[in-house]
Amino acid sequence: MPPKHPEADTARGYAVRRVDRFDRHGHAQIDDAVTEEVPVAMLYNELPFAVMMVTPLDLEDFALGFSLSEGLIAAPAELTGVEVRTRLEGVELAMQVDAGTLEQRAGSYGERLLPGRSGCGLCGARTLEDAVRHPAPVGDGPRIDAAVLEHALDSLRAAQPVNAATGSVHAAAWCHADGRIAMVREDVGRHNALDKLIGAMAKAAVDPQRGFLLVTSRASYEMVTKAASAGITIMAAISAPTALAIHLAQTTGLTLVGFARPGSHVVYTHPQRLLHVAGAQA
Repeated sequence: MPPKHPEADTARGYAVRRVDRFDRHGHAQIDDAVTEEVPVAMLYNELPFAVMMVTPLDLEDFALGFSLSEGLIAAPAELTGVEVRTRLEGVELAMQVDAGTLEQRAGSYGERLLPGRSGCGLCGARTLEDAVRHPAPVGDGPRIDAAVLEHALDSLRAAQPVNAATGSVHAAAWCHADGRIAMVREDVGRHNALDKLIGAMAKAAVDPQRGFLLVTSRASYEMVTKAASAGITIMAAISAPTALAIHLAQTTGLTLVGFARPGSHVVYTHPQRLLHVAGAQA
């Protein structure tokens, strides 16, 4: 791994690099903010489980959210310790869980000692059963007005400091039922941002039945899986869903919204939770 630039600052999630900028007005050398991306090794009771490429912010939230969304623990209390270890090559997240619980829940993965890319949440899976999981049905959740979604979209940009600096990270935001943003987590990987948010929500004992999820990415299968696993009932994405994501949202009872933009959005499943289509069939 090349040495870090002296102006790198993982505490803020990005580094500053001197770059050459060219446009129609000519050439200039400027300082540019670029997102940090480091390998993070997930260790459970000192045993390696997976390596993910992560923006090194909110790593304890990531540890908890990843453990929950991967089904390695069933409740936050089962994660009894997290140590963040900075190494020359990256970061280790050393997590402590009950040995019996880990053996029972991680056994189906076999030896999952594979690297995970920042754009893929399934890279460590070895079997189809590992890759395609079916969470339990979500609860009833809230019913929200379309104007609430619009309000959250309008507010989200100001709540993304890393993206404001770099333009290259995703965000996952938990929103109150009235559209106020409660918390946001950012990462170069869309599923990492969601894991961080799920971890933060779990630590704060947030009720997933009393708000909705907004993500600045496409609604891929693993995003819907993680949302449904956390008990979230409404997920809105600014980009498109996949066919498998729609199927999973339909079967788990999750309301899936795509192409959420100012003035428009598309509802793919369970539209009854959006008040302007409250009379439609789920």
